[in-house]
Amino acid sequence: MAHLKSGLSRIAVASIMTLSLVACGEQKTEKSDAAKAVGPTVAEATAFISDAEAQLEETGLYLERVSWVQNNFITQDTNLLVAEADKKYIQLGVALATKAKRFQNMEMPADISRKFTKLSLALTLPAPEDAAKTEQLATIKAGLGSVYATGKVTMDGEEKTLGDVSDIIASDRNPERLLEAWDGWRSIAKPMRDDYAQMVAIANEGAKELGYDNVGTMWRSNYDMSPAAFASEADRLWGQVKPLYEALHCHVRAELSDYYGDRVVSDSGAIPAHLLGNMWAQTWGNIYPLVKPEGGAESYDLTKLLVDKGYDAKKMARAAEGFFTSLGFEELPQTFWDRSLFTKPKDRGVACHASAWDLDGKDDIRIKMCTKVTGEDFSTVHHEIGHNIYQRAYQKESFLNATGAHDGFHEAIGDMIALSITPDYLKQTGLLETVPSADADIAILMQQALDKVAFLPFGLMVDQWRWKVFSGEATPETYNKVWWELREKYQGVKAPNERPADAFDPGAKYHIPNNTPYMRYFLAYILQFQFHQSACEQANWEGPLHRCSIYGNKEVGAKFKAMMEMGARQPWPEALAAFTGKREMDGSSIVAYFAPLKVWLDEQNKDRSCGW
Repeated sequence: MAHLKSGLSRIAVASIMTLSLVACGEQKTEKSDAAKAVGPTVAEATAFISDAEAQLEETGLYLERVSWVQNNFITQDTNLLVAEADKKYIQLGVALATKAKRFQNMEMPADISRKFTKLSLALTLPAPEDAAKTEQLATIKAGLGSVYATGKVTMDGEEKTLGDVSDIIASDRNPERLLEAWDGWRSIAKPMRDDYAQMVAIANEGAKELGYDNVGTMWRSNYDMSPAAFASEADRLWGQVKPLYEALHCHVRAELSDYYGDRVVSDSGAIPAHLLGNMWAQTWGNIYPLVKPEGGAESYDLTKLLVDKGYDAKKMARAAEGFFTSLGFEELPQTFWDRSLFTKPKDRGVACHASAWDLDGKDDIRIKMCTKVTGEDFSTVHHEIGHNIYQRAYQKESFLNATGAHDGFHEAIGDMIALSITPDYLKQTGLLETVPSADADIAILMQQALDKVAFLPFGLMVDQWRWKVFSGEATPETYNKVWWELREKYQGVKAPNERPADAFDPGAKYHIPNNTPYMRYFLAYILQFQFHQSACEQANWEGPLHRCSIYGNKEVGAKFKAMMEMGARQPWPEALAAFTGKREMDGSSIVAYFAPLKVWLDEQNKDRSCGW
């Protein structure tokens, strides 16, 4: 408050001086120059950003609570409530960012300057100052999210949810039935396209008012480097891991062609998307039985182990908590267990997409997850609780710094822990009686690669598509065409049928209608292996990287926690260096992890025509 008074006094003095000059007959140009000389002070800038953080925290946490209710009780009324709360948060963000322009180009301490940059990037989708457009943006956002969350597919004479048709994609081997489920889910997205295009237009107006070319440029500005430099960084990282992906793609395509026949899967070109075991073909672990290595020791079935040991949703979450406490982190608060959603309710519609929540910026942390007792969800619950552990670690930071070093860090934390779910760990925790011999390593690595390596190009292309949408390179009429061009370019995956002219297949992926930036996941898949390799080196592990588990290592945990506690207080290279000793993201760790599998894949592929 003293800083504000000082600033106001200085302005008042300047005004009095100006009046005196006019009274004395001085030139108007001199008056103008005197007024211009009085700029904002560092004290005023510091006070402004502190007040802005307080307002954003109060409004943001209220939006978080309303969103929690809406995600758990999806009705027209809760949609309206979350749209209203979102509108107020957007309006506040726009107003503060606009007022912050007063402090542009002034010298100030690095930590304050960093917060001003973060303030301009605080909204994922900014709105222009026009109140009507802000309200329209919030209404469209809530509506798109609701369409996705409540989508139903008619199959077998009954309505099926996303979970139901995803189960078909995961387990059925009839290509016609797979296509029916795949196509059915994409039909729910058709009505989204026009609203999505309108939302993009409004958000681009808001981004331009904040000084960005478009929303895509704004998103790429969130990584402590220029937007162009970040795009180049993503390409560099993809270049490091692309040969590993190409080897996996070649083997999987050949095995699927053998299984389904050349009529369904050619032994050249892109793979039809409906055959890869996942609704979006982003991970391929569910088709492991079709592509698994022949010979050698068998791997283990984590789903079967969990079922046989009587695990349920809460017991899986307890296992994830136990891994973090073994590293020295505190137990989750009782409110986590009382207030989280662990399984899908039978009496109402909920948004089943797994997510982690921070409702008070302190200890009211929760997950929302329609958990199934599967190996995949066992990893997912580690991932979500990893978010909660990170949220709790940086809770002492101020609002704009109370987040991950960048968004890829947040996604990588829990996944890095999941890499330590090794056979040795499973034996230590009583899930596995006998650790498989080294002969099973290729099978174990294949299972992981079908999820981890297969995901990489999908993680990259989702925002590549949005960047084109925000820049106008992709228009509403070409949204779908550009989507599949990018999927073929990066993934070597194609649509299994001729897509309708009005199709909006991107909308069938949660993160598109819900406006969650996706590059974070690509970066997370790079970082989790970099974290894992560094952690294993700190633990003095000498065996193969894929056999290393840091379970119970409190020294590694303490260093990991120290990095997490930094939040976004410093540029992400500083946080990365605090744990790994390196200031650059590096895809070589994932290559090192899967090195034995790459040798095996190259041997299998030597007489095949790879690429697409």
